[in-house]
Amino acid sequence: MSNSIMRDKAKEFAKKIVFACRTMKEERKEAALINQLLRSGTSIGANIHEAQYAQSTNVFISKLEIAQKECYETEYWLELLFETDCMESGIYKSLRNECGTIRRMLIASLNTVKSKQE
Repeated sequence: MSNSIMRDKAKEFAKKIVFACRTMKEERKEAALINQLLRSGTSIGANIHEAQYAQSTNVFISKLEIAQKECYETEYWLELLFETDCMESGIYKSLRNECGTIRRMLIASLNTVKSKQE
């Protein structure tokens, strides 16, 4: 998949994270955990977007690797919020699946770029 598809998916995912966090905050759930999810979940797309304007291949790789790490962190916060009854099952499963899809796209993109460097 092209980077623009991945970037668009990450932006849509970030919007869903914002809406989910807003809802949980309105329900007076765990604010510290919600803020962590908000930061990591929206950072994925920001780093993918930044990668598009990287000045070198190494910077491009670095930005995508940061986005990948943010995916792993986001999956952790989603799981923690779900397991502490702060997030509904349907929302959790949907967001977890979308995050996993983006993470797999990042892995594939990184593998492609790194293989071209060799």
